[in-house]
Amino acid sequence: MKSSLLPKLITLALSALLAGSAFAGTTHKGNLQLLDPVQVNGKQLPAGDYTVSWNEEGPNVNLNFTRYGKVMATVAAKIVPLERKAEEDAAELKTGSTGARDLTAIRFSGKKFQLELSQDSSQSTGKSGDAVK
Repeated sequence: MKSSLLPKLITLALSALLAGSAFAGTTHKGNLQLLDPVQVNGKQLPAGDYTVSWNEEGPNVNLNFTRYGKVMATVAAKIVPLERKAEEDAAELKTGSTGARDLTAIRFSGKKFQLELSQDSSQSTGKSGDAVK
């Protein structure tokens, strides 16, 4: 009797483990092309193609900007619903007093939300010549 109970317990435990991992760790991502260098959370991102990803469901998330498999910057953001789907990928920028261009929002084509980046003035006033390493 005990020998038939053990396989059932193992199967039940594995099922619970697999079910839990199926709901955890969902990664959301989109592609972003920067035509000019921009500041993200005090770090300058060179022009180029990036993958923007986040694991949380929102509304508050942490965005990772990845290029060539390396996280180049991380910033807090808020997912804000849009009335209709974005027609194209877009990045909103704000030019600061030093002339540095700060990334303030991102939209992805076909998605009905916008990512609004946190603007922490203590971090976004970094030198515009700083390189990301």
